[in-house]
Amino acid sequence: MSGPLEVVLSDPTFVFRAILDTLWTVTTTWGPTTGPATAAIVAAMLVGRRVWWRHTQQRMAEGARVISILAPPTVDPDGASALFANLVGLLRPGWARRVHGQPHIVWEYAFAQHGVSIQLWVPGTVPPGMAERAITAAWPGAHTTTKPATPTLPFPADTTIASVGGELRLARSEALPIRHEFPTDPIRPLLAAPAGLGSTEHAVVQILARPVTGARLRRARRAARRIRAGRSTTAVGRLLDLTTPRPRRAPSVDRQTVMENSAQDKAIVTKQRGAQYETRIRYALATRIVADDPNRAAVRDHLRGRAHAIAAAFAGFSGHNYYRRTRLRHPLRATADRHLAGGDLLSIAELAVLAHLPTDDTVPGLQRAGAQAVPPPPGIATTGENVKPIGVTDAGHERPVGLYVSDARHHLHILGATGSGKSELMGNLILADADAGRGLVVIDPKGDLVEDVLMRLPRRLGHRVVLLDADSRARPPILNPLEGEDTDRVVDNLVSIFSRVYSGSWGPRTEDILRAGLLTLSALNTVPVLTDLPELLTNPTKRHQAIEAAGDPILAGFWQWFDALSDPARAHVTAPLMNKLRGLLLRRFVRESLAGGASTVDMDDVLDGMLLLVRLGKDALGMDTARLIGSIVVARTWQAATRRARIAQRDRRDSSLYIDECHNFLHLAYPMEDMLAEARGYRLSMVLAHQYLRQLPRELEEGISTNARSKVVFNASPEDARIMARHTLPQLTEHDLSHLDRFHIAARLVLDSGDAPAFTARTTTMRPAMPGRARTIRRRSRVNAKPRPTTLCTESNRPDPRRDAAGAARDH
Repeated sequence: MSGPLEVVLSDPTFVFRAILDTLWTVTTTWGPTTGPATAAIVAAMLVGRRVWWRHTQQRMAEGARVISILAPPTVDPDGASALFANLVGLLRPGWARRVHGQPHIVWEYAFAQHGVSIQLWVPGTVPPGMAERAITAAWPGAHTTTKPATPTLPFPADTTIASVGGELRLARSEALPIRHEFPTDPIRPLLAAPAGLGSTEHAVVQILARPVTGARLRRARRAARRIRAGRSTTAVGRLLDLTTPRPRRAPSVDRQTVMENSAQDKAIVTKQRGAQYETRIRYALATRIVADDPNRAAVRDHLRGRAHAIAAAFAGFSGHNYYRRTRLRHPLRATADRHLAGGDLLSIAELAVLAHLPTDDTVPGLQRAGAQAVPPPPGIATTGENVKPIGVTDAGHERPVGLYVSDARHHLHILGATGSGKSELMGNLILADADAGRGLVVIDPKGDLVEDVLMRLPRRLGHRVVLLDADSRARPPILNPLEGEDTDRVVDNLVSIFSRVYSGSWGPRTEDILRAGLLTLSALNTVPVLTDLPELLTNPTKRHQAIEAAGDPILAGFWQWFDALSDPARAHVTAPLMNKLRGLLLRRFVRESLAGGASTVDMDDVLDGMLLLVRLGKDALGMDTARLIGSIVVARTWQAATRRARIAQRDRRDSSLYIDECHNFLHLAYPMEDMLAEARGYRLSMVLAHQYLRQLPRELEEGISTNARSKVVFNASPEDARIMARHTLPQLTEHDLSHLDRFHIAARLVLDSGDAPAFTARTTTMRPAMPGRARTIRRRSRVNAKPRPTTLCTESNRPDPRRDAAGAARDH
């Protein structure tokens, strides 16, 4: 078949001369008047289009953000296709594209000495949370962190930089696809190419993409039709087609019968289906150098070699089409601006094979999310006066999550290794309770938690604080364990605490002597104290008074038996008890806080709005003494809670008991599992924190598992994760529980008295510490160490959250 100008070409000289004559006539007639105007209009249009394009790019850069992506332990190979199919929603209507431009995104592989990180640049015109939700939907379990956009190659402006870079463009018509089906991860060569970067070397590969429609797609379809017709797809080629004869195709040759052409046609049709993205690939490497470094040329050659390795990694995508390298001027500025003027058309499948999370389990230097990120279920509390803060979500759009006060009455069990963030969470819960005017008791065996709380408490709450600090030189408040209306119950509690704390060297005779001694002191003295017990056991005169005062014949018979013993026998039977009492009472803090006289702390007032902070330094007291004091505080708290049975339920105020390293302080006569079951009715919510499950006796572990219904798990051991996964499945597996990052939690909370599905979150740091605040609170709390009337919480002087909130501005 001949070209359309074959007839004309039979006499080209005549035609050519006629065309020249016509052009000369038009030029000489209209050129002087219309030429400058036409040139000015064309120039103005070109400049205006350039200004408009720069304006749209600048608007996109304002408020742009970078989403860092941590790959989940197992990556879905189809996740990238799902992501870019979702992000087709960025496509604006036609009028909006013409006025404001079409937003684009940038998928980035950033390389440094420590490894590779993956991030997504999103323009400021894209609504917050849209891309984050698309990422977590595409790869369930991926963690995202959103920050304001910064240049990927992190070099200050005042440093001398050597940089190289380039762009990759399709070598053939964009109607032809690149290879997008692979048996293994195709970006493996790309991730390995920059391996071994120096401490000052950085590299980045950017894949810029924006969804397209309308005229852009029609242009690609026209190119596809030209390929199928055997014509050229370039402007120069089409011009030559018009001016030169085309070879005739043999009539017997059908394009569909040629295997290569058939495969190409099928690939073209497949690519034309579905949504399309206009894309561009850039890569750059840079390093810091000395201005007058004689090895500057060698450094550039080194960078150029690495750049070639990165570009060569894209050779694996060659199929019907392939990438060729083009020059990139000013690589640092180009990669920092992230502007997209135009590019090559790719289908979602092609784009997904270039920009995705690595599916290989082991990619050197790639940081992965330890556990999958699971969003909270609908209805989980966020913020408010009646919400206890737990943290913020780590899946999708960040928002606070918390636990309603009414649901907190079902108790909270916190499990996690040392340094995982338990103290931060408990500190936030304590401060929230204090701000809301709720009473609370905090037992801290190390002392850091109480100290952190003291440094952050509002100054207005100083009059509500009662501080029991083993390291303080000031006289502590008195909490006499022998006081109480029910003497038998008080003695049973104290004997049980002694027997469990000293279980390794405790016998029935020691328990018999301690019980009889404590009952006798309660009968002898109006205010019995522990320091009188050694005198009772060693002073005959004191024992004679006890025999006369004892109204119980069994108790009198015990002392008659005791007096009948010889001195050596008496010393033998009392020695196990006396060495424990001496070891306890020789410590000044114990004598003053437990045996200093009548109690100056009313636990009923504490639960009605006071703050009892018990700071037990194990180094200062010893482990056994700290356990004993902590258990006494728990027992007194429980006694005060049960006295609320006399108050109508609607009048019981919510209060909390926080026990860090709870396994050390649950040595009570009353079973903890029963206490957990009944405390809800008394409006006492308990927060129990410890490190691993084997610290708990079997019965206590089962009681906490059943009755501490809200669970928060920090990084757990594989053994504990296997057990705790029973509470978090199917949302979170034991692998997730044992691979949580620091300050990340797996939570299964009570919601409206029902068990909500498990989710993950990130705990927040406590509010900033106030210089000198701990000293101020300590000074104000000392007035609570003195005897005071028991009418502390009458209607006139009861702690009022609204009155406390009025002073918040002065405190902060």
